[in-house]
Amino acid sequence: MSSKTEIIADTNLVTDQPDQELNGSHIENTGGKPSYWTTGQKFALRVSAIFFLVMSIPLSGEWYKNLFGINWFKIHYRDIYDIARFQPSLYHFSKPSYNLLGYTDWLQVLAIALVGAVIWTLVESKKSKLNYDTLYYWVRVVVRYRAGIGIIGFGYTKLFPTQMPYPSLGLLNTNFGDFTAQKIYWLSVGIVPWYQVFAGVVELLAGVLLFFRKTTTLGTVLLLSALGDITYVNFAYDGGVHIYASYFVLFAAFLLWYDAVPVYNLLVKERFTIPPTYFPSFSATWLRYTRIGLKALTIFIFLIYLFYAEYLNFFYDPYKQPAMKGVSVLRGNYHVTEFKINNQTVPYSPLDSVRWRDVTFEKWSTLTYNVNKPVKLDLSNGGGSPMRDINRTFELTGTAGGKRVFYYDADTVNHVLYLQDKYVSARDRRGSKGENKLKKDKADKNWIPKQALANIGDEIYRIDKNAVSGRRIKGIAEEKQDKRKRNHMVLKYATQDGSRVILSGIDDKKDSVYIVLDRYKKDYVLKDSQLQAGRY
Repeated sequence: MSSKTEIIADTNLVTDQPDQELNGSHIENTGGKPSYWTTGQKFALRVSAIFFLVMSIPLSGEWYKNLFGINWFKIHYRDIYDIARFQPSLYHFSKPSYNLLGYTDWLQVLAIALVGAVIWTLVESKKSKLNYDTLYYWVRVVVRYRAGIGIIGFGYTKLFPTQMPYPSLGLLNTNFGDFTAQKIYWLSVGIVPWYQVFAGVVELLAGVLLFFRKTTTLGTVLLLSALGDITYVNFAYDGGVHIYASYFVLFAAFLLWYDAVPVYNLLVKERFTIPPTYFPSFSATWLRYTRIGLKALTIFIFLIYLFYAEYLNFFYDPYKQPAMKGVSVLRGNYHVTEFKINNQTVPYSPLDSVRWRDVTFEKWSTLTYNVNKPVKLDLSNGGGSPMRDINRTFELTGTAGGKRVFYYDADTVNHVLYLQDKYVSARDRRGSKGENKLKKDKADKNWIPKQALANIGDEIYRIDKNAVSGRRIKGIAEEKQDKRKRNHMVLKYATQDGSRVILSGIDDKKDSVYIVLDRYKKDYVLKDSQLQAGRY
């Protein structure tokens, strides 16, 4: 008979051995009884508390500026999405290779947490009554809600498939070999919008489950699985979102540890294990109502109101896809039947670097064509928060093969298109000197006559009135102050029914052009989807 007495009564295990030895890393709390924490575990929790607190608090002044600048009565989905979408951004080295694929921020936060934990350990008295079960509980609450809010914002852009749009005609006409790896992945998801919706449901469900303590484990498993996959494919296809995706993997791993230890003890070590059940007291009335009120507010903003904002965005103002209708009679694919430049006819030749080919007028206000000379690649994903159609570049990004993409304003009274090149170098978008550098060009300042602007109409209100948001009104006004010089063209169009279109005017090289286009019908292997953003 063992000298150590063990008594099992109801669900409680009583032993003269420390619970730490019995159940693994520390005792699983029962009936509100404090758990046993070793010195090492306390230090690890201090590090975790500081680390995840810093990782969960927005450190950018721009974040707070956006938060307090929101017009809650004219909401835009991006207003709420930007509250949810942030990660720590501290010091970055000028040489990209030193930034370790973007993970230097994490290492800096870890260094802060280690130093903070050492100071905390030195300051904390041995007689401290700090309840580490309570500390662990609140760290998990912070991590749960940060991960839940963030993944819901992520998930809605898939539930309403705008993150990876259905390909435009210009993209469908592009040779596969002219796409970057990133673009191939984004398009491979974009062509199956119902799969994108499914991915959104998984992410949204993970976020909802994380809002509730009893369903946290299920939400964590979904979060780890979904975002682990996204992290992998972003590394595999150079997607550029690997840091933000793995940010949620890190949070999920921390949350899962809570259940992983007792499960390991039960299944691997085959020890009697009582799952953790600690829950702090909310006996004070104000604490109960504050807790319920904050949870209800969070659910309303990030589940209900964000759903409404995303609904408006999907139907009337998709953020990667131009929102405004193009000239309906021009829509379609065209062969270039005749091409003149400065009154000189340029015959077709596959080697010619001037003559246009594969012209497309999209259902929105975009003209695309190919030329036989290289163009600089835009390696972004075409996202961000552009309020103007000219800045929505998914139809351009990651695409080579001489693809030119122009946004146009149409004066349908005088049948004139005012076109601007959608390409702007990445360096220039960051405000650096380089191609298309920021400067005033007096000759181009008034290149669209006032009468034409009156016929074109106000850009802000050329979408459905229900989708006109405070962010759009403010954002377009700010973006119009952008003085970047863009290539532009002014072309008159003449057509009866769109089957033949004649363009004439001045191109982006200031040469006069005369172009005859004949529409053709192209049958794609890919069937047209009914689940596409925008109303045109």
